[in-house]
Amino acid sequence: MFLFIRSLVKADMRIMNKREIKALVSLLDDEDHEVSEHVEGRILSLGGSIIPFLESEWEESFNPNIQRKIEELIHELQLSIMMDRLVQWKNSGGLDLLEGMWILATYHYPDLTMEKLASSIEQLYYDIWIQFKEEMNAVDQIKRINSIFFGPMNFAANTKNFHSPSNSMINVVLENRRGNPITLCVIYLLIARKLGLPVYGVNLPNLFVLTYKSEKAQFYINVFSRGIIFSKTDIDHYIAQLNIKPKEMFYQPCTNLEIIQRVLRNLILSYEKTSEHEKMTEIEKILKSTLDNQDEV
Repeated sequence: MFLFIRSLVKADMRIMNKREIKALVSLLDDEDHEVSEHVEGRILSLGGSIIPFLESEWEESFNPNIQRKIEELIHELQLSIMMDRLVQWKNSGGLDLLEGMWILATYHYPDLTMEKLASSIEQLYYDIWIQFKEEMNAVDQIKRINSIFFGPMNFAANTKNFHSPSNSMINVVLENRRGNPITLCVIYLLIARKLGLPVYGVNLPNLFVLTYKSEKAQFYINVFSRGIIFSKTDIDHYIAQLNIKPKEMFYQPCTNLEIIQRVLRNLILSYEKTSEHEKMTEIEKILKSTLDNQDEV
């Protein structure tokens, strides 16, 4: 029996069949801790392709301990897939902000598809586009978006559950129409970009906002406060009140990667507030995978 176990665990150089994988799963509850550890490592080494089989085994099992271990293995595999996607997204330039937000959302919703999110954004864009006039000046264009985004579309700040992790999940915010500053800004920004507007994210301390920046004009938009338009002078006053030294990043567009990193930092804070320390540690690990060595979490 022990030789059989060793052969299953060490069979790294060949593709295992379903019968062998089933045998591995049955050993997750082995009394020998060393055996169960090796089995878990072997299952994880098979990668994400084994997840559907593990889900099937969970449904067929009547052993709560094996079910719990299967759940933990599936989560670890899904987390690995998410991190790999995020690093690949970063290394390819982080060009598609929606894709980055989708990857983050799969932390809670691994079955969520990029196509579903893209369809939701496309519908929002269309509903505004049919009431949009390109000949309007920049401020009036933003006011028109505001009138629809915060009017019939009913998007608003989630002030009642501000620290809820769901506020950082773009699929939840698209469905509930309530979110934190950065997720609301991302949705607003994606719509504005599809309308051809030069709208970008801005990393202010304690608040994420947008800027409309063209050769002719630059102003700022506080989406969390129903799209209030404000100026550089207002940012000056805000920074002074916080007693913080002004930095160029407080006034200029940030990158898609910086937006994703800020969402991750928001999630860390959310899990700290809700005392979910295991998830907090996982998100810190995800954030570190996106940072250069000199950056801080």
